[in-house]
Amino acid sequence: MNKKVVVLGGGTGLSTLLRGLKLFPVDLTSIVSVCDDGKSTGILREEFNIPAVGDIRRVLVSLSETEPLVMDLFNYRFKTTSDLDGHAVGNLLLTAMADITGNLSDGIEALSKVLNLKGKVVPLTEDNVVLVGQMEDGTIVEGEHNITICKKRIDKVYYKEPAVATKLAIKSIEEADLIILSMGSLFTSVIPNLLCDDIIKAFDNSKGKIMYVCNMMTQPGETDDFKASDHVKLLNDYLGKRKIDVVIANSGKIDAKLAKKYESLEQKYPVVFDKNELKKIGCEIIDGDFFAIVNNLIRYDVMKLSLQIFSYLLKE
Repeated sequence: MNKKVVVLGGGTGLSTLLRGLKLFPVDLTSIVSVCDDGKSTGILREEFNIPAVGDIRRVLVSLSETEPLVMDLFNYRFKTTSDLDGHAVGNLLLTAMADITGNLSDGIEALSKVLNLKGKVVPLTEDNVVLVGQMEDGTIVEGEHNITICKKRIDKVYYKEPAVATKLAIKSIEEADLIILSMGSLFTSVIPNLLCDDIIKAFDNSKGKIMYVCNMMTQPGETDDFKASDHVKLLNDYLGKRKIDVVIANSGKIDAKLAKKYESLEQKYPVVFDKNELKKIGCEIIDGDFFAIVNNLIRYDVMKLSLQIFSYLLKE
C-alpha cells in the first residue's frame, strides 16, 4: 500500500511541487489555503461568498492527467470589455460546482472526477476567511492581496475571524506518513494553513514526520534577509507541540546573472543555506543542487526534489 503524503501550501510553489510528486507511487493529498483575494478570485469571493478558488484551480491543473487542451481551458482568462474580463475559466467552474453541490469540497470532488486527478485536493476551510497582517510598525492590513502589495515588513498574520478546518483536511493530516509544508510565500501561502486550531491539533496528533521545502529566494516584505534557518524558526512559531522534523534546502549555486536580475527587478535574493544554524534547531537536513531555470525563472528542479522526498519516505 502506498504511503500517505499530505502537502500544505498555496500559490505556484504548491502546484510546482505536486507536479513532480504525482509521478511517484504515493497516496497524495493537497491541502490548499483559501485566503487569496486578488483579481478573478477576489471578485468571485465577494459575489458568491465562497473561499478563494484560484490556488485550488492551479492545484487541480497540476494534479490532472487529462489532455493538455483541458488544462489550457482551465487556465484560460477572458480578455474582454465585459464583466468576464480577467476571469479564469477554472475559477468560474469551481464557483459553479460549489454552488451546485452546496460547498467547495464537494465541488472540487465533482471536478476531480472530470479531470482524472492523481491525488486529492482539499480546501483548508469552507469559511470565507480574511487574512490580516500586522506589520512591524503596528499597522494592520486586511486581505492577502493588500498584505502582498504593502511595502512594510510583516510581523505576523492571522484570520479576522477564527476559521474551522474541513474534516477531510484534519483526517488527512492525522493519518499521514509524511506532512510537507511546500515552498511558497511564507506569510501569505504557507502560514495561512497553520492558522486553524484544528489543523495544529491534527499536526500534534499525527505520527507522520513534518517536512519543509525551503524557498530558494527571499520575498520583499515577507522574508527579507531570511536565511534557511529563519524560515524554519518562523514556521515552528506557528506550529504547536510538533515542530519541523526535516528541511529540504538548496545548497547548489544559483545562476549569478539571473539572481542579479531578480535583485534589480524584484528585490529578491537567494536564500542563504546556513547549515550550522539548521543543525542547532535540531531538524534533519536534506540539501543538494536543486536549482533549475524554468521559463527564465529561478525554480526548484521538481524531479530532483520529488525524488529526494520519495527516497526519504522509503527510509521511514
